Amino acid sequence: MRHARGVLVFSVLMLPAAVLRAEDPATAAGTGRVAVASVQPLGGANATGMVRFIALEHGVEISADIKGLTPGTHGFHVHEFGDCSAADGSSAGGHFNPEGQPHGGPDSAAAHAGDYGNLDADASGHAVLKLVSHRISLEQGASGVIGRAVVVHGKADDLTSQPAGNAGPRIGCGVIMLQGATTTAITKK
Repeated sequence: MRHARGVLVFSVLMLPAAVLRAEDPATAAGTGRVAVASVQPLGGANATGMVRFIALEHGVEISADIKGLTPGTHGFHVHEFGDCSAADGSSAGGHFNPEGQPHGGPDSAAAHAGDYGNLDADASGHAVLKLVSHRISLEQGASGVIGRAVVVHGKADDLTSQPAGNAGPRIGCGVIMLQGATTTAITKK
């Protein structure tokens, strides 16, 4: 943080020290590219937290740490647009689905690239999730998620209902930004 003509200026990429450490074995085995999304509440909800994406040699590790949830299960997805401006999250568009697949779970043979199943919040409303996706990348191209949004939903994703798993309202949203670089959000044209 620095002062500029009496105005406090914060760096857009100011992150907790734990977000990336040089000794992180996942980073060492991968490409070194790391992206983050700072999840903020939508529509009067309290969902906040951080989602980290680490490019591995074969896939992307996704680590989510979300608080302020109601205890229970909540759908968790990457959506097509990096726009969290609408109070109901509708500006983020639908699930990220560059290959036109049906909705499914993270382990389904066919699913949207942005389908990551559910977060399980404990009694205090805290949820942690770690998985590896082979459907996305942190590079430019059809499978790239930089500039898109992470969305947390109010209900469980049933992993089968079309087109989006019947996961209820969008209660948290964050734009995925490449760490250490300027990222332009992907918006609806």
